[in-house]
Amino acid sequence: MRLTLSIGVIAACTLVQVFAAPAPDADAILKHSYDNYRASSSETTVAMTVHRPDWERHLEMKAWTRGEDDALVRFIAPAKDAGNATLKLDRDTWVFNPKLNQVIKLPASMMTQSWMGSDFSYNDLAKSEDIITEYTHKLTATEQSLGHTVWTIEATPKPGAPVVWGKVTLKIRDDYVMIEETFFDQDMKPARRMQADKIATLGDRPYPVTMTMHPLDSPSQWTRIDTSEGRFNVNVPDYLFTLSNLQNPRQ
Repeated sequence: MRLTLSIGVIAACTLVQVFAAPAPDADAILKHSYDNYRASSSETTVAMTVHRPDWERHLEMKAWTRGEDDALVRFIAPAKDAGNATLKLDRDTWVFNPKLNQVIKLPASMMTQSWMGSDFSYNDLAKSEDIITEYTHKLTATEQSLGHTVWTIEATPKPGAPVVWGKVTLKIRDDYVMIEETFFDQDMKPARRMQADKIATLGDRPYPVTMTMHPLDSPSQWTRIDTSEGRFNVNVPDYLFTLSNLQNPRQ
């Protein structure tokens, strides 16, 4: 009897050790998600729809990223917007207006402002990693949805961090696709929410090919971006990420 009990206890302890996996790390989940979105470099073709109650605007663009901080976006349609471009190098951002033939450097205070009249900001444009470097992260929930484990992470600013949001919550699937991001103001009221409306294979990875940003105080307006083409971990030439190419793009 004692031998049977001992074997049972040992077996139970072994099962606990096998199945009690360590809790996932919030920092690692978030970093994997950003790596899935940008990779070491990327080239994408994107359409953007800006919707307002009495009008709707459609734009098309090409975008390139390099590393964690560099990005170039150039509009290719419609004709009246073609040539407008934004370049982000580390923490510096410039915009080019072809009608004025002028490059303007944006102050840091402008990075959270509307980009091309949309509900996305300049920081959203390049999927800025401020959420990784300037916030602390905590896993607050784990759930199952459509065959995936979904983690909810709460990001709160580090003391003295130069950020505008009082808190950000993110929902990330176990394949590291970010499916929702909610931004809270300094009074901890939800101000806007980004949702992944469609996830598909793009290039070599699962990807949020359709994403919509909703300002929560204006439910009748939104901005949607649809990514139709994408290549990741590709060789993007260095000249793309220069001020001369921003103003005079090579063909």
